[in-house]
Amino acid sequence: MSNILEGLRIVEGSAFVAAPSGGMHLAQLGADVIRFDTIGGGIDYRRLPLSSSGHSLYWASLNRGKRSIAVDIRSDAGREILTALITAPGDEAGLFLSNFPDRGWMSYDTLAAQRSDLIKVTIKGNPDGSTALDYTVNAAVGYPMVTGPDSVDGPINHVLPAWDFQCGQQAALGLLAAERYRSRHGTGQHVQISLADVAMSTVANYGHVAEAQINGTERGRIGNDLYGAFGRDFATSDHRRFTAIVITSRQWTSLLEATGLGGQVATLAEQTGADFSDEGALFEHREPLGRLVDEWSATKTLAEVAEVFEEHGVCWGPYQTFGQMLEDDWRCSPKNPMFQLIDQPDIGEVLAPGSPLTFSEVERGAVAPAPRLGEHTEQVLANVLGLSASEIGNLHDGGTVASAASAA
Repeated sequence: MSNILEGLRIVEGSAFVAAPSGGMHLAQLGADVIRFDTIGGGIDYRRLPLSSSGHSLYWASLNRGKRSIAVDIRSDAGREILTALITAPGDEAGLFLSNFPDRGWMSYDTLAAQRSDLIKVTIKGNPDGSTALDYTVNAAVGYPMVTGPDSVDGPINHVLPAWDFQCGQQAALGLLAAERYRSRHGTGQHVQISLADVAMSTVANYGHVAEAQINGTERGRIGNDLYGAFGRDFATSDHRRFTAIVITSRQWTSLLEATGLGGQVATLAEQTGADFSDEGALFEHREPLGRLVDEWSATKTLAEVAEVFEEHGVCWGPYQTFGQMLEDDWRCSPKNPMFQLIDQPDIGEVLAPGSPLTFSEVERGAVAPAPRLGEHTEQVLANVLGLSASEIGNLHDGGTVASAASAA
């Protein structure tokens, strides 16, 4: 963990992907992120995939570096504890990240009545507060209708919940922006962000909205071809596949030098009158150009492709399964300083990343595991809220809080 955000204390009330991922990124940069869950775990605590011991690899992977407290959220006493924790004094406290509904005791107005400079970040589905998930938002933004080969009739979903993860990053950015505003003006605020806004702003920022509005056209399916330039998947003689990408003149030259196809491409240019120094021409003539690379790659193993492409600086990459990435790619290994082998409680040794950010003045530090559910309950109650051992014991006896030994 980096310590660039050391001193910030953020309370997280969350489930699933967006908010937990945002909180994790803040924790990996050194913030003290305290996640609260109901005793026994929330709705995402046992989500697939599970380890052989029955513990959620999903939950552990999204909560590294945080502290965990387990509280009976439905009880008045439990809500009083969480309200006190969220609104606890301190210049770098009073920060709350959540994707739970902004109502009741957890609403911004209710909490701000206890601390006027409170900063709360609320993640919603739709901007009007109605329900939406990554998968329903993704269905609405056009990408499933242009994914896959043109022979497909109907949508193809993307398996990565990209909007969840991007929303988590934006939520973390919003929290830090609001904290800077508070440090300059002394004013807290409610920051709201929705999955739908994150997705649709991204689609618009990439030009798809303008394309439909200004040109009056709909993007069609082009399979694995790269829109607007040259690139797709190619097969090797040992039944592996790779992608080669060309978006600059230098990348085009490198690909021609590596494959030795310069003469055949020059002939094609003469026949068609195309100027292949223009990426638009590369896209227009992608099929005959792709066939030339297909013929070349079919005579090479993936290792041979790798050797010649690396020699000539081609922009390329092999297609890999998750297992192949783990076994063969140094970028997903301890050779990459972002990754470390850690001892994850109840699961065992696992390869885990820290923050992808690097800072010239701050060292990365060690990657911290996810906590056990309720692992820091006593610590937080004592050190943050100042409760005595007897008070904490009474809360345990009354079932208001639980420790790691009893929370699950």
